[in-house]
Amino acid sequence: MDMKTILKQSVLIIVSAFLGVYIHNCLYPPLTESSVSENNSRFVSETPFYSDRFSSAFFSASPTDFIDAAKNSRAAVVSIKGKSDLGYRSKTKSSGSGILISPDGYIVTNNHVIQETNRIDILLDDNREYTAAIIGTDPTTDIALLKIEGDQFPFLVFGDSDSLQIGEWVMAVGNPFRLQSTVTAGIVSAKARNINVLQRQGIESFIQTDAAVNPGNSGGALVNTRGELVGVITAIISYSGKYEGFSFAIPANLAKKVIYDIREYGAVQRGWLGVTLSKVDNKIAKSFKMDRVQGVYVDLVNKNSAAYDAGIRTGDILLEINSRETNMISEFMEELSQHRPGDIVSIKFLHNGIIKSTNATLRNQLNTTDFIAVRKDEILTDLGFELRDLDSKEQQRLNTDGVYVVSIFKGSKIARTNMDAGYIITSVNGEELGSVDELINALNTNEDIYLEGFYENYPGTYPYSFRK
Repeated sequence: MDMKTILKQSVLIIVSAFLGVYIHNCLYPPLTESSVSENNSRFVSETPFYSDRFSSAFFSASPTDFIDAAKNSRAAVVSIKGKSDLGYRSKTKSSGSGILISPDGYIVTNNHVIQETNRIDILLDDNREYTAAIIGTDPTTDIALLKIEGDQFPFLVFGDSDSLQIGEWVMAVGNPFRLQSTVTAGIVSAKARNINVLQRQGIESFIQTDAAVNPGNSGGALVNTRGELVGVITAIISYSGKYEGFSFAIPANLAKKVIYDIREYGAVQRGWLGVTLSKVDNKIAKSFKMDRVQGVYVDLVNKNSAAYDAGIRTGDILLEINSRETNMISEFMEELSQHRPGDIVSIKFLHNGIIKSTNATLRNQLNTTDFIAVRKDEILTDLGFELRDLDSKEQQRLNTDGVYVVSIFKGSKIARTNMDAGYIITSVNGEELGSVDELINALNTNEDIYLEGFYENYPGTYPYSFRK
């Protein structure tokens, strides 16, 4: 081969190389700092040869370790000891974990960690000690809100539990076996789990993870790689009583709503649709000529309920709520439980073989849109009754403000006054009464209590008195 031929081939190779680089840069522009921060969908649309799964490798979650998340979470997760004072001594009745969620000392934990205790001791990661007050509890979701006095506490920020993906890394932080500030990691194994650990009407839609959880972890934090709170650790499934690969957490979005309601209203404001549901199985799906098993089956619709007024009937199948597919009852209840009376939810459902969409205005348990709830504050249950405010329809019908006695505990101080459930309290110690909060304030500031009120179906007024 002569020199001229070699020179021609060399030039051709060099030109081809430059041309290849030019074409590659045109098709696949380099990832500058600004381009990486742009939305994924724009990057994919500009590079049509990349599938979504391939391009996602360039936008994987960051960080990919738990070092910073563990540091921040350990500082914000506290140890809880619930005690009962027995005269000259106290007995530890329970122990668990809690999560500081604000710089001024609000702590979220499980209701079962602090129930049946009258003193709650808090130990921070830096070994500072406090005594906590109970702000409120919600046994239906197993959430309790506590408060310690102080400021500038470390705290965790709520993340979006709805966006959690099965297979995503998460970390559990708590105090198992009284081993303070223990960190374990795992993945999200499943979502919307119902494991029947709460009371009969409990709302269960747990995040399942394989992060190691043991006695003492209850009330601790489930966090993502960014250190955001995505769940409140609640339970394990175990034959030995210790960790066997399954642990469960209340989704952060549900916990956040419950906490807000307790702080703002003193009790959870729960929106009711007015339906009884069961799961859709293969037999039901075939009878409805559905392409796949999906949705939840409506066994019963209460007349004049939110669902009935929205056009939903017994035998329908609810497919979506607020554009979220609901193929399990737990999924449906989780979404519904994040709303209050008066909220409007959109529902897609199957009725007589036709897919329909409707909007339903949620009600309270009295079938109105007022914010009311049964109050189970400790000072009330210690005396022996559960109360609620009158709603607007009752106020209009009875032409009065007042407080309704929902239930009375057998053998309690209130029971010994011969008061019955259904009693409507209109005044306390001679002062007109408009709300449960006003009654609690009177109970906190007076030893001798004198109540006046009436029963709706009986004439006259009925007074009751007791010493607190």
